[in-house]
Amino acid sequence: MPPSSDYTAFRAILRQSEHIVAIAGAGLSAASGIPTFRGSGGLWRSHDAASLATPRAFTENPSRVWQFYHMRREKARKVEPNAAHTALAVLAVPEHLRTIAPDAKFTLITQNVDGLSRAALSRTPGADERTAPIFEMHGRLFQTICTSCGDSRMNTNSPICPALAGTEAIVERHETEPDIPLDELPLCTRCSGLLRPGVVWFGETPHYLREIQEIVEKADLGLIVGTSSTVYPAAGYAADIREHGGKTAVFNLQDSEGDQDADFLFLGPCEETLPRALFAYGEQANP
Repeated sequence: MPPSSDYTAFRAILRQSEHIVAIAGAGLSAASGIPTFRGSGGLWRSHDAASLATPRAFTENPSRVWQFYHMRREKARKVEPNAAHTALAVLAVPEHLRTIAPDAKFTLITQNVDGLSRAALSRTPGADERTAPIFEMHGRLFQTICTSCGDSRMNTNSPICPALAGTEAIVERHETEPDIPLDELPLCTRCSGLLRPGVVWFGETPHYLREIQEIVEKADLGLIVGTSSTVYPAAGYAADIREHGGKTAVFNLQDSEGDQDADFLFLGPCEETLPRALFAYGEQANP
């Protein structure tokens, strides 16, 4: 049986749910202006952007990788959470969650590193991460990790170091990227070691896997938002939910592999479909 696109039927399932988990991917932030760096448009200065998100790329050319992440940091600084981020943040308001799913707990698992989900949560009155936690399984764009001493901390400076200032505009002028010396790249304030972006690169283990698996095993409703379900382990969570009898609802711009296995499929911009599904035609209740 193909998945349903009936919003009323979805809300009936939503109301009966007790453990709701949202699994979010790059499509959640697309309407905010965050590029996915995958598929068409996934090039950066003639480089496959995905190939820069690896430990090997950083070892071989930390200057190039830091310029790539500086550009991403600057872009993320200029955008705002969209209606889909806000819709999920509203589920973190206990009083409001009770009005649509009286007995439910809610958890957000995001593959995004842009911090927009956390920003939406901080702007939503009554939202409480203690009762509706966010698991940023691929790390944070504005976090740094020292490659020498391991010190990890948030850093929202713009730029993060003087040598990176303005490098985000070089590609627009079609100029060759500068080769920034190691001692001018972001350095640890504790030991002067080279810092790396606090994100999970390809080939590295995502964060919170044990905690996430425990949550997924309890989930009776999974909201799969803006992800093509191709990057594991997150891609397997929807199947895990279905295997133990839970329902899944996919919110994607277009159909992707595995979506036909879902119970519900809502195609279109998730900033439109998700609020409509959760709050009836996009009319959000005020938390």
